[in-house]
Amino acid sequence: MRMNLLVNYSDGKAQEVTASASDLVRFEREFDMSISKLGVDMKFTHLLFLAHSSLFRQGETKLDFDAWLDSVESVGASEQDPK
Repeated sequence: MRMNLLVNYSDGKAQEVTASASDLVRFEREFDMSISKLGVDMKFTHLLFLAHSSLFRQGETKLDFDAWLDSVESVGASEQDPK
């Protein structure tokens, strides 16, 4: 299972991010919640966490979650196919 997200940064840049299995497992551990419940009880923090987890895993950011948040304007679903 994969999930594509679009991160928009405060500097005007945008980045496509793909959260994969390891990111989804980190999410479930962090929030003690099944990924399948995102459709029912999704919080903005959930999407940000998934995006950061993917970027950190891929070495595209070295910042911890809170420091990274300072650079983000918004995050949402991407129109890219997650396959």
